[in-house]
Amino acid sequence: MKTYLLEIKYEFLKALRTPQYSLPTIIFPTIFYYFFGVLYGGKKAGGVKMAEYLLATYGAFGVIAAAMFGFGVTVAVERGHGWLEAKRVTPMPIASYFVAKLVMAMLFSSIVVLILFTMGAFLANVTLPFVKAVTLFATLVSGAITFCALGLAVAFYAGPSSAPAIVNILYLPMAFVSGLWVPIQFLPPAVRDIAQWLPPYHYSQLALHVIGASRGQSVAYHAFAMLAAALLFAAIAFHGYRRDVSQVH
Repeated sequence: MKTYLLEIKYEFLKALRTPQYSLPTIIFPTIFYYFFGVLYGGKKAGGVKMAEYLLATYGAFGVIAAAMFGFGVTVAVERGHGWLEAKRVTPMPIASYFVAKLVMAMLFSSIVVLILFTMGAFLANVTLPFVKAVTLFATLVSGAITFCALGLAVAFYAGPSSAPAIVNILYLPMAFVSGLWVPIQFLPPAVRDIAQWLPPYHYSQLALHVIGASRGQSVAYHAFAMLAAALLFAAIAFHGYRRDVSQVH
């Protein structure tokens, strides 16, 4: 347990002291929310105020960034520099390495979501009941698990120099098509059809369901899609990890 706690502590401090990760992860969602959620927050989307709607979707946007860059880029860089191989030959359980990354991504996700909640409350007059706010927070932060798995899958099949580009190629188009930037009902029908196959769409719909602004599909449907995606990405990542181990031996 001490090993796990130390790994988590130093992983979080390392990420906090890495401006290439910490600053964009925190600043981009807050800037976007200010310009669209605060300045245009009085308009309606999905039956609720735009400020409330975008609190859910930009929260999802920020969590996906924290998860995918936290795993997809940092693991790829450390793997490319031989750090993961060095970790495997130490007495520490290798699982602690991945658990620390997961907890770090969820901590950063929590920071982003709490900042957006604060902005919504004080700048956009968003008033969520306590239970609904806690449920939305838990939904957003727990969703990081699926995108950590996706980032890890990228990390084991991309080099340290190509991983940032691949993560951006996956992350930004998926976010747009899934309605995280613009409410999905404002997008063309063909785009909405594509979104049904993407994890960020199901993730955002789970968050929107909490505030009563989803498209009406069941929570079980979206939760199953997120779980299936997480298992698929984890299986791909595990295959890449096993390949790395066999190449070393």
